[in-house]
Amino acid sequence: MSETREPDAFARLRAFVSSGSSRSETTVTEIPSPTRIAPFSIALAADVSGTAHGVESDLGTGRFIALHDPAEPEGWGGGSFRVVTFAQAPLEPEIGVDEFVADVTWSWLVDALETHGAVYDHASGTATKIISRGYGDLAAQGDGAQLELRASWTPRGDDLTAHVKAWQDIVAMLAGLPPASDGVTLLAPRRLAK
Repeated sequence: MSETREPDAFARLRAFVSSGSSRSETTVTEIPSPTRIAPFSIALAADVSGTAHGVESDLGTGRFIALHDPAEPEGWGGGSFRVVTFAQAPLEPEIGVDEFVADVTWSWLVDALETHGAVYDHASGTATKIISRGYGDLAAQGDGAQLELRASWTPRGDDLTAHVKAWQDIVAMLAGLPPASDGVTLLAPRRLAK
């Protein structure tokens, strides 16, 4: 028998977001979620600078989507929930060319999940560094770099709050803010001209 109502985990997630318990450096809001991937979903957006959603943040931005399918799709590894995340931030070009920056970014995700006690398995994703150079009318912008993290995993249990906290840390850390835990080296964000 299939479920006909949204899981309680989503109500707890909304309560967490509306309580203002998120990192003070980020603005987190609920946004429209995908409707065709799973029977139930909830989506959140975070911006480090507090700019309006839909406009790229000058420090960092991210998306968090929690999917729920009582049928436990095979690709989810035996769970009824799946988390899909995205985070990006501009970087100084010198950091963007570092051959280890993608590895460090993925390790931040793993560390953040562990720090917040977010139990999961079947993680997958990519860390992508983008190096750009403007030409023609954009030549004055000079060189630029951006780092993107796209990741998904299957949470164990139905408390998604710890997973959201870890995701917020990743968005903030990519923007150059301190992590929730000590002992992690930060990347320097690229400060865009206003």
